Amino acid sequence: MALVTFTSPDYKDKTVYAVAGSHTETLLKIAKGYKVPIDFDCEDGECGTCAVRVKSVDDKQRMGYHLTEKEKSVLREIGKLSKADLEKLIVDDLPSEWRLACQMIVRDEDILVEY
Repeated sequence: MALVTFTSPDYKDKTVYAVAGSHTETLLKIAKGYKVPIDFDCEDGECGTCAVRVKSVDDKQRMGYHLTEKEKSVLREIGKLSKADLEKLIVDDLPSEWRLACQMIVRDEDILVEY
């Protein structure tokens, strides 16, 4: 089980349990299940409305799987990642702190999600 803490300047922090590695439980699905008001439109990784910043609480620096090609493209289009950022992520083999909530699958780690 992973603990996911959702935080926003407009709402009180909310920490929830998430079943890690189910391969079907996206961050957005978990948020909706616990009535966390993350903005979204398409739920398919096309629009970028659900972009969130994700940080590891336990300093493992994994924060889910690496970005999908769709996420890379959309996050670049909406200005969350530059070409240099993407290249650095590949070279350093690190996950991005910017993710699309509708695409990110939660792993077995505690994370902080800023929306």
